[in-house]
Amino acid sequence: MQGRHVVAIDQGTTGTTVLVLDEGLEVLARVNREHPQVYPRPGWVEHDPEAIWASTLETLERALADAGAGPGDVAAVGITNQRETTVLWERATGRPVHNAIVWQCRRTADRCAEMKARGLEPLFRERTGLVLDPYFSGTKIAWILDQDPALRRRAEAGELAFGTVDSFLLWRLTGGRVHATDASNASRTLLMDLRRLDWDDELLAHVGVPRAVLPAIRGNAEVLGEVAPGLPLRAGTPVAGMAGDQQAALFGQLCLRPGDAKCTFGTGAFLLMNTGPEPVPSRSGLLTTVGWKVGGRVTYALEGSAFIAGAAVQWLRDGLGIIRSAAEVEALARSVPDSGGVTFVPALTGLGAPHWRPEARGVIAGIDRGVTAGHLARAALEGIALQNTDVLDAMRADSGRALTALRVDGGAAANDLLMQYQADVLEARVVRPRMLETTALGSALMAGLAVGIWQDQEALAGAWKADRTFEPRMTAGEVRAHRARWSAAVAKA
Repeated sequence: MQGRHVVAIDQGTTGTTVLVLDEGLEVLARVNREHPQVYPRPGWVEHDPEAIWASTLETLERALADAGAGPGDVAAVGITNQRETTVLWERATGRPVHNAIVWQCRRTADRCAEMKARGLEPLFRERTGLVLDPYFSGTKIAWILDQDPALRRRAEAGELAFGTVDSFLLWRLTGGRVHATDASNASRTLLMDLRRLDWDDELLAHVGVPRAVLPAIRGNAEVLGEVAPGLPLRAGTPVAGMAGDQQAALFGQLCLRPGDAKCTFGTGAFLLMNTGPEPVPSRSGLLTTVGWKVGGRVTYALEGSAFIAGAAVQWLRDGLGIIRSAAEVEALARSVPDSGGVTFVPALTGLGAPHWRPEARGVIAGIDRGVTAGHLARAALEGIALQNTDVLDAMRADSGRALTALRVDGGAAANDLLMQYQADVLEARVVRPRMLETTALGSALMAGLAVGIWQDQEALAGAWKADRTFEPRMTAGEVRAHRARWSAAVAKA
């Protein structure tokens, strides 16, 4: 093994970030490049896979230069990615046959509704831990193939390859020698048996996906392939860690014990709880998913997502114009002692887990003539935290575990007022790490484990350092009042 640096490629919805970390997990360089969003029609979202690849190459080259690292200084590469986004390409040329269909895209809603009408959702729920929703990859693959009979014939003949973005990047990095995904990304396709960690022929038949297009399913911390010549990294560098973004964040937060939970505050809020070596079926509207497979052992998780978190602050900025930048929201919210009885349900694109009400729309309740922009700002932050509390209540119920602390990351985790209110209504500690980019950190830790920079998961204990802990301050009566007002507003959404 040459070098002791790890490169983490974090390929997200709006852009690609590359971090170069040393053995002590100090960030030597961070480079981000955005890529275009494509909206062919309302509700449809696409990316150009070639633009994703170009952004990856550019950020890799610039990050290595900024870190002062030569190609031989890198011991391993980790990949983390936007999970359900679907790419289909030719095996012979590596050329995509269609734009990537993004996880946000709703074009397969009718297909999912038709499968539900056929009574298939209980089967998919039991076998995959997921609901029948266009969010996931399987129906996206089928949609692409259904547009052109020739494409479907080529797929059945093994001429085409499917992958989520992790697979596409691995294929390109290895010069087309490796077609694989990891267990966490595979668990988001509607096509993998959650217990066997293998593609399920019955599910494939129902969705309409030929097995011939699918990648091999691998673990999250193992050498998946080697970098091909002609790239910014040394030829032969191991690509050794791979995970979907939210599972990578759970690992990067070192939520390694059952009951450990994290929330990533981004455009939406993504909450995952480690449930240990057995999948926990949800009775409360959550998803059951693979967390990771490391050292031959599988760890499962419960997941709940709120569609709108940071996007609520963006709406205050872009829609209402009451702030000029997202960073101003905390100061505006602090200009008042409380929300003045205003409750904001940020269901701007429907309600996610545990409600699953796509028809729901946002509600601002409790307005009178004394309400100011400060009250609206404070109510927006409170709404973000309160919807997370609904998800975490469901996790407590499904797992049977008490939650004593929530680890947080993502851009909005830097907002002290939001974090304090989250601790208050959750009635549990909220712990913020020094490094908020835990998604990239998780893939770096997995890659380092695979090549022996760290010997085992226990050796990672020093990798996570707290920045600040927020202790609950509200009385039980105050919490009940806030949550009762919230529940009444959600019923109106």
